[in-house]
Amino acid sequence: MARPDKQGAKKAPQDPAQQLELRPGQSIELLKALHILTREGKINQDSRRKLKQVYHLYQFIEPLLKELSADGHAVTLADHGAGKSYLGFILYDLFFKALGRGEIYGIETRAPLVEASQALAGQLGFERMRFLNMSVAESTRVESMPERFDVVTALHACDTATDDAIAFGLEKKARAMVIVPCCQAEVAACLRETKALSLTRTPLAELWRHPIHTREMGSQITNVLRCLFLEASGYQVTVTELVGWEHSMKNELIVARYTGNKKRSAAERLQQLLQEFGLDKLAETRFRLPAAKQD
Repeated sequence: MARPDKQGAKKAPQDPAQQLELRPGQSIELLKALHILTREGKINQDSRRKLKQVYHLYQFIEPLLKELSADGHAVTLADHGAGKSYLGFILYDLFFKALGRGEIYGIETRAPLVEASQALAGQLGFERMRFLNMSVAESTRVESMPERFDVVTALHACDTATDDAIAFGLEKKARAMVIVPCCQAEVAACLRETKALSLTRTPLAELWRHPIHTREMGSQITNVLRCLFLEASGYQVTVTELVGWEHSMKNELIVARYTGNKKRSAAERLQQLLQEFGLDKLAETRFRLPAAKQD
């Protein structure tokens, strides 16, 4: 029952679209099926934050999809670490459904989530959504996957899964990558291993002497290295925040668009940073550049 306001008039209850400022064409039934909305159309604060993140990410992805789908092209998109596939379903609902072409592949290691997503896609008639139960690294070697993907996304893919998503994008010659990194431990572990030597070699090692700083520096250095790696691989990179810090602490957004201009300076600085921070072994694994001469 609507409550009277101070003047005695009754306020009509708002519908979910008004409460959430939903994007045009957004299916209320989809949001209920994803449990973002309750059956009564209500939303809790956690779901509101989640939807805000996905919508904000959509603002960066939609222009890419419009550009890449021009001239009748059927866009292929791989969403790594898909989880419950909030991003994939909303992308399909708002863009791919009306477009009438293109496919979305959701990659996720947790079988129950993959099965639930497959069932929901069937229920909604989202015929051009595919879900694979495997790691990001494994998906690169699957023969049934398309040889090329236009867009690669990874929203909070944990630790090295983000790097695996980038490697997947490079292997599949992605024209754009949209990455929101999550927890990152690999570089921090390397920093811990070489900490004693670094402290004797450079005062900069004070930046990661304490454990909490090691973790924070590891995260910061990882994303800087990722950006340089992408630039050296022919991508134009933009780094910004996903949403306000009140909504997510894992807030960095990396958008990379392929230009073919492989920056020699980025490759050189990548190698210099790896040496400076004692991360040389990653130059032959995680951040290995092709032997071909940089442009």
